[in-house]
Parts: sequence; structure tokens; C-alpha cells
Amino acid sequence: MILELKENYGYLFEENLLLEINNYGTFKEIPEGFQLIDIGDYIKSMPLLVSGAIKIMREDDKGDELLLYFIERGDTCAMTLSCCMGQKKSEIRAVAETPTKLIMIPIEKMSEWMGKYKSWQNFILQSYHDRMTELLEAIDTIAFLKMDERLFKYLRDKAMVNHDDLLNVTHQNIAFDLHTSRVVISRLLKTLENEGKIKLYRNSIKILDL
Repeated sequence: MILELKENYGYLFEENLLLEINNYGTFKEIPEGFQLIDIGDYIKSMPLLVSGAIKIMREDDKGDELLLYFIERGDTCAMTLSCCMGQKKSEIRAVAETPTKLIMIPIEKMSEWMGKYKSWQNFILQSYHDRMTELLEAIDTIAFLKMDERLFKYLRDKAMVNHDDLLNVTHQNIAFDLHTSRVVISRLLKTLENEGKIKLYRNSIKILDL
């Protein structure tokens, strides 16, 4: 695990912190679609991503989901941090967007390292800032973009975190992520195809305008 740590976090953390993460962290490999955290869970550890991507979702009273943001290699999740620090139940659902490798950091070490390592403190504060920026972007997208613009932004973002312009995704799955109906998504996808921005295949979509 120390090699993965140095490759992905060596530029951020000093040697002693990397050794502590190696000693106390737990390395995990999770498949695409694996649910890492669910709403209502007590969070005992915080993820540091080594590779892959995780999507962070919210859920309304009816059980419908809304995509908030993705976290990728070198990231962690600010909402996970908040729940860990406050020992509160999770308010988000975290699902692997791609096959993902991560290191789980025990909750007790997070607080200890905040006072012990300046680099860890800076990393946590920067993570809060980055996730807050992404949340504001998500709010702006919902408030100010039309659904076709939201859909195309979603497809481009998804292609970027997957590092692939061919997305294996169903219209229904997109509808779940964007909190709308499959009929609306199918109609808008056809419009985007007619505009030359995407190419539709059976259960996959190719992004032509990245």
C-alpha cells in the first residue's frame, strides 16, 4: 500500500504521515456499482481514493436520488468528513462509478492528524473547499440550466471521470441521477444526437463534443 500512497499522495503528505496512513489505513478494491456508504449509516472511516471514481448522491423523501458530485483519485469526500467529525449519521450515498481502489482512514486518526500534521490539515481544508465549490456548481446547474444543458453537462462530467467518451449507461440510470423521468431523458438524448453532440447506441452513449 505504501507505493500507492507515495504515488498518489506523496506530493501532499510528508514521509511520517504516509507511514502512519500505511500503518492504520485499510486498502480496499471495490467494483463498479458497489455502495460504499448509505444514507443513515454511521461512518467509522474516511476514504482516500487511489484510483477510480465515486459518485455522491442525495435522496428525497420519496427515495428519488440526485447526483451531487464525483470524487476521483487524490480526493476525499467533505460530507464523509463532516459525519466522521460530528459522529453523525451519513446524509449521502456513495457509489463506485468505476472499479475503485481506496484507503479507509479510521475516524480517530483523522482528528489526531489534524493537530499533528500541517499537510493533513491543509488537505482536509482544501477538500472542504473543493467539495463546497462542486456543491455550489450542482445548485447552479439545477437552478439555472435547462434540462438539456444539465443532461449534456452530466454526460461530459461522467465521461471525464470514466476517462472514456463511450458511456455504458441506460436512459433510466441517467434519469435516476438527474431526478427526472426516463421519457424526458430519452427525448433530450435524441435531440442531442440530432445536434451532433452525442451518438446513441443500445445501452451506451458516445460523447462527440468533449
